[in-house]
Amino acid sequence: MWQSLPEFGTGVLYAILITAAYTFAVGLASARGRPRLLQAARLGAYGTIALVGLAVLVLAYAFVSHDFRIAYVAQYSDRSMTTPYLIAALWGGQDGSLLWWMFLTALFSGGCVYWLRRRYLELQPYVIATLMSVLIFFSALMIFAVNPFRTSIAGAAIDGNGLNYQLRNFYMIIHPPSLYIGFTSAAVPFAFAIAALATGRLDSEWIVATRKWMLFSWLFLSIGNVLGMLWAYEELGWGGPWAWDPVENAAFLPWLTASAYVHSTMIQERRGMLKVWNVSLICGTFFLTIFGTWLTRSGLIASVHSFAQSGIGIWFVGFMAVIVATCAALIVYRLPRLRSDGQFESMLSREAAFLFNNWGLFSIMIFIAVATVWPRISEWLLDQQSTLGPTFYNTWLPPIALVVFLLMGVAPLLGWRKTSPELFRKSFRWPVLAAVVTSALHLALGSSAGFAPFVAVDPIYPGPLGDALAKLASTYPFFTVMFAAFNVAVVVQEFARGIAARQKRGGESLFASFYNLVARSRRRYGGYIVHVGIAVMFIGFAGRAWGVDKEVSLHPGEEVRVEEYRLVYTGPRMEVDSEKRMVFADLEVERHGKWVERISPAKYIYKATPEAPSTEVAKHITLKNDLYVIIGMANPQTKVASFQIHVNNLISFMWIGAGILVFGALIAMWPDIALEEAGAFGYVRAAGSVTASVVFAFVLAGGPAQAYGHPIKEGLGRPIVVEPDRADGEGRASSRGEAAHPGRTPGADAMFPTAADPQRAFE
Repeated sequence: MWQSLPEFGTGVLYAILITAAYTFAVGLASARGRPRLLQAARLGAYGTIALVGLAVLVLAYAFVSHDFRIAYVAQYSDRSMTTPYLIAALWGGQDGSLLWWMFLTALFSGGCVYWLRRRYLELQPYVIATLMSVLIFFSALMIFAVNPFRTSIAGAAIDGNGLNYQLRNFYMIIHPPSLYIGFTSAAVPFAFAIAALATGRLDSEWIVATRKWMLFSWLFLSIGNVLGMLWAYEELGWGGPWAWDPVENAAFLPWLTASAYVHSTMIQERRGMLKVWNVSLICGTFFLTIFGTWLTRSGLIASVHSFAQSGIGIWFVGFMAVIVATCAALIVYRLPRLRSDGQFESMLSREAAFLFNNWGLFSIMIFIAVATVWPRISEWLLDQQSTLGPTFYNTWLPPIALVVFLLMGVAPLLGWRKTSPELFRKSFRWPVLAAVVTSALHLALGSSAGFAPFVAVDPIYPGPLGDALAKLASTYPFFTVMFAAFNVAVVVQEFARGIAARQKRGGESLFASFYNLVARSRRRYGGYIVHVGIAVMFIGFAGRAWGVDKEVSLHPGEEVRVEEYRLVYTGPRMEVDSEKRMVFADLEVERHGKWVERISPAKYIYKATPEAPSTEVAKHITLKNDLYVIIGMANPQTKVASFQIHVNNLISFMWIGAGILVFGALIAMWPDIALEEAGAFGYVRAAGSVTASVVFAFVLAGGPAQAYGHPIKEGLGRPIVVEPDRADGEGRASSRGEAAHPGRTPGADAMFPTAADPQRAFE
């Protein structure tokens, strides 16, 4: 009999391992001439899933009841934390995040098993066995390596250490679950692929079964990555939402292969081609979810996102080896049945464009994967230290990305099999005209509007190679705007043609034609809306080329001008609460000569971790750009403060485009109103759609509330004129060495006051 909650939780983990192994064995037995065992396998799956849910509930109860006997609870919570953060602490550390991963995998396994019922009876045993094999791995991992119910040797602490303060953020409550949903739901398409390979049923049956599951996974991978960008932009003080951090890259990799699959699957459905490629993409997507988890948790790479170094890396290496060996063996074994039913007849065909699109996405995935682990490869093979920063990625990746971006618009204009010259001219006429007109306007008006078509770029390499890459990079903004106009015009043309055809055939009104067009072909037109979202996001990405970065050190009363902004530094101030000291630097902001608001970037020095102050960003947001200000340091004696100031042009287009992308994906996966859709997966898709909608509603509602840092209410509505101390009245631009990196601020006590009365420290 268990004597305590930790022992009970560990016992539940053992029960999960036993029931998952039983279900795995029964599932395989039912596939080998004993079909009556299939129902036993289904019931075993339900039992396993219930036990995983129980384990999560036990750990959640330990958090809310402050059971500090459990080391994980003591490490990632304390008595001052509110219930939402206590729940978020479930996935705040390595042990709990793996349990959460297993829980989500179990949920999707249960949804899949219930949805299957009398469907795909020959595939079911292998689908269930494959899903159970994933649960076996994670349960064994937690029992023998990272038990979340492990007790502390020193006994129960009076209070816990608390959740990392950078994780006490709205976006971090919803970002990891969204990303994990994308990761774990990829196990279902993988299970179907293994089942199809094992049974030899490699026609379109399994493709139809996995299509919506993969779209569901792709949707939440998209949401998870965007929420991660929002968190980094809000919390880390990088100056932007993406810095090619290794963990960001690991989350991006399966999105690329999933994107390739949702396009290439249409070729197999229409032409019976690319069978080997499609099954490889599904296996690769699941593999990359495990690969990313390994990168994050093995200690292989250094990242602000990664977990502490641990010994579980070898477990993931073994699991990845099993995945690769199993997939490769089954694909080789089934190669005769994976032969294509057709062949490419013309380079000017939709299937050819989809194939080139797939090659581009796959090339980007390989490039990012190799570059992410290159520092370790260099250390192991070349015995030298090396790092690859954002400049490296931003130099080499855009050419491939722009080609894929162009192909995204080209593919819908081409016909299947081949495109006649007449259809080619008819399809491309208006999109090309839109791209040409937009490019001409960009050339004529872009520079005066602050969005020059060509920008100067410094070479990152000496010699001809560096000069050539710099010249190529200077053209990226021009081609991005051109291709975005082309893609949007393609979508508008496709909608216009469909609406016109319906009106001509049935005499419907414009609104009725639009609604019925989308309702009758949701997958197609939802995909077109996704393309518009990606085009808008590319405009946001291009905005970085027009951004301005500046570092300054200012005395109170001094000012600095950046683009259309004038910032006047009025001085530092300090506030305290029970957890931390907060050092603010108040800045009056004028835009185009008119006062807009007071913003207050800050540093928080927590009592628990005074050596690692957190950066609190202050932003002034407009549709054109964000004024993004970070405080580097503030001297309590001289009151001099150093700032990093970024004007991030068009960054709002990233978030607008992401919202459009999610909206399009929701349309594509929304269940049809029909009796056959009232099954489990219809509910899963509807629940996923509603969840995605709610997540982005919170993002839209919560974003503005946090947009402006810590404004001071007094004095709002009138400009505050401060006479500068210096005769010239201008701020002093600091050297790179004067302001420390906001996320790596050493010696907090040397830069921030530790007076007995901190309220008076800056007086």
